[in-house]
Amino acid sequence: MPLWKVYHPAGAYTPEDKQAFAETMTEIYARFMPRFYVNVLFHEVDENTLYFGGKSRNNFVRITMAHIARDFSSEEGSRRFIDAVNKLIAPWVKDRGFDWEFHIDETPFDLWSIQGFYPPREGTPDEARWIAENKPSPRTHD
Repeated sequence: MPLWKVYHPAGAYTPEDKQAFAETMTEIYARFMPRFYVNVLFHEVDENTLYFGGKSRNNFVRITMAHIARDFSSEEGSRRFIDAVNKLIAPWVKDRGFDWEFHIDETPFDLWSIQGFYPPREGTPDEARWIAENKPSPRTHD
């Protein structure tokens, strides 16, 4: 499951912006995993509550991503993804004059569940069913 947390200045995004941003983030994953895996949380940061090097920053967007369903097997793969994310988020950060930063944490696949189900492995019939149905269900294959 990708979990995105977007920390942004108060009032930076309308509800419509957040919806479009979340849909765009989901699309980067939807080609190879169930859409419902993608969780996005927006956190407004009040003025003078974000500091870098002891100095307040009021024009900054910080994004953290937790990847659980997949991991990067190579530096080349992670760089491709990072470049894609920078391009994807540009309309909501760069094009609006915000500075930004993001990082990705990877959690071992075996340390999560969804609604009490162990998620299926990549490329399995169970995963294909989860993608098609866009919801979790019991695994029928190991």
